[in-house]
Amino acid sequence: MPITDLKVERRAGALGAILTGVDLAAPVDDDTYAAIKRAFLDHMVICVRDQAAMTPEDQLAFAAQWGEISIHPYVPSIDGYPGIMRIYDPNPVTVTWHADTTHSPRPPALTLLLARVLPPVGGDTMFANTALAYEGLSPGLRATVDSLKAVHQGTELASSAGLDRAAVTSVHPVVRTHPETGRRGLFVNGNYTSHFEGWTPEESRPLLEYLYGQIARPEYTYRHHWEVGDLIIWDNRCTQHAVVGDTNGAERTLHRVTIAGDLPY
Repeated sequence: MPITDLKVERRAGALGAILTGVDLAAPVDDDTYAAIKRAFLDHMVICVRDQAAMTPEDQLAFAAQWGEISIHPYVPSIDGYPGIMRIYDPNPVTVTWHADTTHSPRPPALTLLLARVLPPVGGDTMFANTALAYEGLSPGLRATVDSLKAVHQGTELASSAGLDRAAVTSVHPVVRTHPETGRRGLFVNGNYTSHFEGWTPEESRPLLEYLYGQIARPEYTYRHHWEVGDLIIWDNRCTQHAVVGDTNGAERTLHRVTIAGDLPY
């Protein structure tokens, strides 16, 4: 479709937009990709509607325009499509606020998640703007967290895959700078962050819990109600996400592709 058909509708004050008028099952020209990328950087989370016709090949081809496709260190891809992970919920990891695989030395830059099967009700995804969370701290606390690094460790799935703790442990700054926008945001999360470097877990816990609470403040969030064919793209460098676990066991299947990132700084 011509780029003039692309429409961007902002959905919340903090982040999030819906894009319509583009068919990602067809090749995406440079101008259309550039417009989508601008919306992504402006809104941090974008949903490209009506993409049910996308095949796994289409999703991988579009994802490759964003950068190098990342292979998860211990969760397998779906058969025949390296880089596409099948997400099936309910999953206890996804109902807490987190960014994806921050235990990696170079955590993913962004994630593309395509809704294939959805429950009759429930299963919304919440997104949070970690830059607003950082900017909302007092000057004194910002100065404190600016000076800290945190240890990130893989989940128990890493052990079941035969990886030792060192293989899925990284140290990152507590506040990272976005490499494209220059904006700074909190980069700690309850799924992967163990403790501050040089602190014990017990000493770290009160401040970490306070920071997690700031990230989850309602005014910093956007709640997305899924439709089949939604392709959501979120910026893993400046957002966190959590699933609302209210599906009552109904099937919720999505296909996820992540794009390799850089060293947080």
